[in-house]
Amino acid sequence: MKKLKILVLAIALFAMNASAAIIDPVTPTSKLRAEVAELIGTECPFEFDQDACTAEVLFTVNHKNEIVVISVTSKNPGADSYIKSKINYKKVNHRVKKEGTLYILPLRIQKSS
Repeated sequence: MKKLKILVLAIALFAMNASAAIIDPVTPTSKLRAEVAELIGTECPFEFDQDACTAEVLFTVNHKNEIVVISVTSKNPGADSYIKSKINYKKVNHRVKKEGTLYILPLRIQKSS
């Protein structure tokens, strides 16, 4: 009986920790989005087959007002390193309201004609 109580308690604690770990990222303000787009620029050094390359960038802004890229999700393998090299640890004018806020930014890089 004692083992059953301990097992139930362990499962309950695990479930609480797992649900607390789910983080809901927010979309950045238009000003922050514009700053990130300016840092990335318009030139794309890697090749992609379609007319556009899409990616989702998950990042935060630290207490030094630097962008910290957490992940880049894209079908194009070159997008990850390119986007990280352009924006990771670059300063922005965005003031952090709450440290640890995660932002998700959908990107679309068009082929120039």
